[in-house]
Amino acid sequence: MLKQRPVAWRSIASLLIVFVSYSAQAQAPGQATAQNVAEMKFSQFPGMPECATGSVQSGDPAKGPSIIFAKSTPGCSFPWHWHTSNEHLMMVSGVARAEMKDGKPMTLRPGAFAMMPSKHVHRFSCTKACTLYVYSDAAFDIHYVDDQGKEIPSEEALRKVKQPRPRK
Repeated sequence: MLKQRPVAWRSIASLLIVFVSYSAQAQAPGQATAQNVAEMKFSQFPGMPECATGSVQSGDPAKGPSIIFAKSTPGCSFPWHWHTSNEHLMMVSGVARAEMKDGKPMTLRPGAFAMMPSKHVHRFSCTKACTLYVYSDAAFDIHYVDDQGKEIPSEEALRKVKQPRPRK
């Protein structure tokens, strides 16, 4: 397990650097905000599938609670993983499959809500192009695991899943 820690911290550090640069797009504390999807700036995040992009809407994912508007192409898949924070998903469009270890797989459609508790292993894939809001109640991180639950580097986890390229 100790051998995996440096890799996990490098992935987390990369995510935090990207989140900090994009958190400037989100509102300042105490200010009202509103933004249409056409006005949002989307980017890929290190350690995440290339088929998924996101736009920070509120907060700073590197430091605390945040809301990210995310888009994923059909077939985009996040392999088994967990987060330190609780993760809340709110589907806007598309169809997704959410699976949690020791739980029933669920099909998520527009309007669906899913919550994965802190450190709860799960995976997520979009069967049709997805848009969704992701709320994290603490700083965002992602820890990929193999089928036995052992933490693995993001590169290894993402190599094993289909990653259709996002449309421009």
